[in-house]
Amino acid sequence: MKPGNHQFDTVASTEIYRGHVIALRADEVAMPDGRVARREVVEHYGAVAVVALDDQDRVVLIHQYRHPLGRRLWELPAGLLDEPDESPAAAAARELTEEAGVTAARWEVLVDVAASPGSPTRWSGCSWPVT
Repeated sequence: MKPGNHQFDTVASTEIYRGHVIALRADEVAMPDGRVARREVVEHYGAVAVVALDDQDRVVLIHQYRHPLGRRLWELPAGLLDEPDESPAAAAARELTEEAGVTAARWEVLVDVAASPGSPTRWSGCSWPVT
């Protein structure tokens, strides 16, 4: 087998916590050398962020309180993919209207990323530039 072409099968999985924003599970993973290793996995339900540009190429920001930091931050309009069967594009449009009170005439996907691929299962850090 070539280096990097290993099989990693999950042989058991235990849910540890399920909340509104994240869940945590522990997987038992069969390693290539035959050992079984425990891997803790943060399950994030996905999120979107919107880079909204006005006619003068100014970026829309909101001033929002973030409890983990204990203060308000200037940030892009954003939110969770928490509506049943809602697409990322629809969630982005909803969040832009809810948080910034604006709508967009044109949408383009800027990026779709896994922000921390070592633990979360999904982080649709998707951003759309808007004109």
